[in-house]
Amino acid sequence: MKGKYNRGLLVMAALVVMGIVATACGSSVESAGDTAGTAVQADASGSVSAAAAQEVSAEVPVLKDSISSADGIGTDGYTGAAITGDEISDTKLMNLVATHFNAVTFGNELKPDCLFGYHDGNRTNPGTETISFTFADGTTDDSFVVPKLDYSHAESMLNRIMELNEANPEHKIRVRGHVLVWHSQTPEWFFHENWDASQPYVSARVMDRRQEWYIATVLQHFTGSDSRYKDMFYGWDVVNEAVSDAGGYRKDTENSSDKLTDATHGSKSSWWKIYQNSDYIVNAFRYANHYAPSSLELYYNDYNECNPRKCQDIVTLIKEVKSHEKDTDLPTRISAMGMQGHYDTKEGSPDMIHFEAAARAYAEVTGKVQMTEMDLKATDNYDGTENTMKEEYQREAGRYSEIFSSIRKLEKEGVNFEGITFWGVVDGHSWLQYFCNVGGGAGGKHKQVPLLFDDNDQPKPAFFSFILK
Repeated sequence: MKGKYNRGLLVMAALVVMGIVATACGSSVESAGDTAGTAVQADASGSVSAAAAQEVSAEVPVLKDSISSADGIGTDGYTGAAITGDEISDTKLMNLVATHFNAVTFGNELKPDCLFGYHDGNRTNPGTETISFTFADGTTDDSFVVPKLDYSHAESMLNRIMELNEANPEHKIRVRGHVLVWHSQTPEWFFHENWDASQPYVSARVMDRRQEWYIATVLQHFTGSDSRYKDMFYGWDVVNEAVSDAGGYRKDTENSSDKLTDATHGSKSSWWKIYQNSDYIVNAFRYANHYAPSSLELYYNDYNECNPRKCQDIVTLIKEVKSHEKDTDLPTRISAMGMQGHYDTKEGSPDMIHFEAAARAYAEVTGKVQMTEMDLKATDNYDGTENTMKEEYQREAGRYSEIFSSIRKLEKEGVNFEGITFWGVVDGHSWLQYFCNVGGGAGGKHKQVPLLFDDNDQPKPAFFSFILK
């Protein structure tokens, strides 16, 4: 079912999900992915029978048909979700993905720590090998010692997506690569002599070589001309979260509890420790442009991106990257700015004035913007119980509706929102359920309901905030 949807039916479906209209005998609504069915009729008491409740799911519209529509962000837009290796074998969840989304981002499996196999809890390298590598400047090192890469986690997920695409060739799912250069989830040993965290940091020149090798090897493996996965990727986050919440670029001296000696970092940057400037950011886009196919989009991605001061600093970064696109040697390329969208359900965090101003500012530099990791932290009014869930669902739906309305408004102004990706599919799997010390994370003490589907794989009222009526 495409196009416009019956408003009454959508409201009824939302009420069933919220529990305001009860299902008989506590029966749950099933098969949210089925789009063929009949309307639900409530009896005089306002209850819905178990059979009728199941029919509600049959009338649930397809999310991507609304978001990626002419009235949404455009028919060529991406409606995405983050998934992880633990979820790829969850049949019900993957049915939701195949039905409602046309793009996915791997939550962890293309990050450096995973591509090094999470070896020894990231404390030591996974073993090394000696290779011959020719750099972009034409020089060759025939005895280049590098750590061994492990593609198995990412490949198992790509193989599953490939199977889905082969079974549904008219509804293929594209992949967003995430992420090449990040201060977090990059093992500390990556920055030290002999790939050993107990030894001194390498020089900026040596780090240039390491960065080029890593970016070249990862991109060529997944998007090179002889890669079986080359047609699956539409873009890649080149650099992630290189701007500090305290102002300016993220440094090795961030005011945070993590230490540079930790196996991986939440806030402090070993990239900055070595360079003490933004060269590594510009170089990352040089190498990515050089080794990626021209059809692969390249992105910068960050959180707290609507904060006016941080927005200015992000604009400074992307302008610097953009300014090198015409360089004779190793030009850069940046295709869009990724606005992560880790926001609060609480009104005004961020407010839509700052959201819209940030989107306009980024689009002016890069031409396109994307929502890349959208979720909403719960308000303090929600205590994790059924008693407060209904009202929290309503607040969340209103907040998502406000954001989508602003996106559509900006689209009409000429701001090109190329995609909306949610950072997960079902609430219970969200990273916000656990403590995380990286940007946008949660404290792990407050139950969260940040996404569009509940723990029974059913669409919440928030889902219907993205359905154009």
